[in-house]
Amino acid sequence: MISTQNQLLNNYFKEYFNKKFVPEITLKREDQIHPFVSGNKFRKLKYNLIEAKNQQKNSLLTFGGAYSNHIAATAAAGKELGFKTLGIIRGEELFDKIDENPTLAFAKANGMTFHFVNREQYKQKNTNEFQNTLTEIFGDFYLIPEGGTNLLAIKGCEEILTEEDTDFDYICLPVGTGGTMAGIVNSSKPHQKILGFSALKGDFLENEIKKWTSKTNWEITDAYCFEGYAKINGELVNFINEFKNTTGIPLDPIYTGKMIYGIFELVKTGFFSKNSRILAIHTGGLQGIQGMNLQLKKRNLPLIKI
Repeated sequence: MISTQNQLLNNYFKEYFNKKFVPEITLKREDQIHPFVSGNKFRKLKYNLIEAKNQQKNSLLTFGGAYSNHIAATAAAGKELGFKTLGIIRGEELFDKIDENPTLAFAKANGMTFHFVNREQYKQKNTNEFQNTLTEIFGDFYLIPEGGTNLLAIKGCEEILTEEDTDFDYICLPVGTGGTMAGIVNSSKPHQKILGFSALKGDFLENEIKKWTSKTNWEITDAYCFEGYAKINGELVNFINEFKNTTGIPLDPIYTGKMIYGIFELVKTGFFSKNSRILAIHTGGLQGIQGMNLQLKKRNLPLIKI
């Protein structure tokens, strides 16, 4: 789904840089796929939910943190398709704070049952021992990894790019676990460069992506992660708010906001030639704004406009 706001976006792009000739940018509004199961979460869940139905599973079990987009999306998808949903949540201290947390409150309202574990236990989530314990507690379930990334998720993310996107020179997207990027790399054309803007600090995501694709027309940068996952400052908040005020397009602060900020910074350095055509993927995540605003308020920083 290509945004109908592209002309407004490109006008803003030119005015921002005070230049007549800048790369052309298009924002693919994957966030508009579904009201609650949006962006890459829809793509990652699509074939997993089909497989769960094929296996005649009644319950979905997955993992996430306090403000996880994946937890919210799984709960909403489960309710819509008739699955029970089970969320293994990192942080025992959240047990009695569900209603204070917008993400967990939303997931609860959509029928999700929670099991809170401490951070050390959470690190064991992919071990057979831990998963066997979960089976003893909850019975039979269809397991979806943290963030949703597995082979079926990659298959879904391969559908983000279509034939309409062939003419773009650069495909830009935010990166969390690497699954969405691997899918996009797999379906990209040889002439296209895939640029991933990591939400996390460090280069470990490169090895994760190499597990899912053999192509090499991609690179990841963590230069615009603002020092790490879920970290944010007033500069980024002001950028996101100005972008929404001018283009009408909301950005989340964890993923897409940092990507767009990074694209603008790369334009400043001359990374893109003036004739480049850039496709940026809006991967959703807007539900996380409420939770981030709670944190910003505690720090006396400006809030993100919803």
